[in-house]
Amino acid sequence: MIPRTSASWQSAAWQGELTQAINNPAELLALLDLAPDLLPAALASAQDFSLRVPRGYVARMQKRDPHDPLLRQVLPIGEEQLNAPGFSFDAVGDLAAMPVPGVLHKYHGRVLLVTTGACAIHCRFCFRRHFPYAAANPGTQQWDAAIEYIRADTGIREVILSGGDPLSLTDQRLSALASRLEKIPHLKYLRIHTRLPIVLPERVDADLLNWLTGTRLKPVMVLHANHANEIDESVRVALAALAAHGVTLFNQSVLLRGVNDSAAVLASLSEVLFDAGVTPYYLHLLDRVKGTGHFEVSEARACQIMDQLRTVLPGYLVPRLVREEQGARSKQAIFSAST
Repeated sequence: MIPRTSASWQSAAWQGELTQAINNPAELLALLDLAPDLLPAALASAQDFSLRVPRGYVARMQKRDPHDPLLRQVLPIGEEQLNAPGFSFDAVGDLAAMPVPGVLHKYHGRVLLVTTGACAIHCRFCFRRHFPYAAANPGTQQWDAAIEYIRADTGIREVILSGGDPLSLTDQRLSALASRLEKIPHLKYLRIHTRLPIVLPERVDADLLNWLTGTRLKPVMVLHANHANEIDESVRVALAALAAHGVTLFNQSVLLRGVNDSAAVLASLSEVLFDAGVTPYYLHLLDRVKGTGHFEVSEARACQIMDQLRTVLPGYLVPRLVREEQGARSKQAIFSAST
């Protein structure tokens, strides 16, 4: 367990790991002993959406396997350049749901703050890969408008910190924001949507635990893991520390062709997550964002997978299959004919 005391070297450790992330496709291919003929397409697609992946995450990949499920999530490939019908820059309607810069208000009782455009990893299926962060991110100087918007709507009970990834910000900045939010009397919950404890578990340090569990707001963390191979011992230690400090942990995955589009893979993920103290929560159909069409799994196939998953897992380990639709008032649950 990570102690509840401040230790500056721990923060320096995760920030150092972050700065050492791989952003050169040639280096990634060389580290994994992959064929150099993958490089031209990787370089071309990285021009539109850059490569970024922590070295610790790369260490979990299988060398000489171009189909490794973790590699597939981060390696730029030529299919990203294709114009798939029905795919757009803002598939989930974020921009239409932003009343003030950085505040997304789609659903009753909760708002999402786009805290930063930065992330420790650039997932090739990212639904905000085209998001205009420079114009939409409130940043340090513009939090006042976001805070006042939340304060004025007494129906808001929960604030969700998102991005990018909010945990790519320093604990000092996050703590300052949490301190402002907890002074709004009608707020009850502080939710963080993050991939960092999965891809950069060093981020779960004493400073993070201190501010996250030191607020009156109930802390909830929604993680993002798509495959059991992402959960190694370092991740399990980080998740155990969060759970031991009273942080409620959920996971949401995206159904991705070539990564987790089988019941066996998803069952293994649910079991590994639950063993690590995390409840499987959502399985999302792919958001149809330009450049991600090669990951799409059809709704019919998704329902088949879910039917198979229900036969091998107890109900509490089966995530809910959902999609996000622009203008809808909640996530849209998807059910097969046999359900």
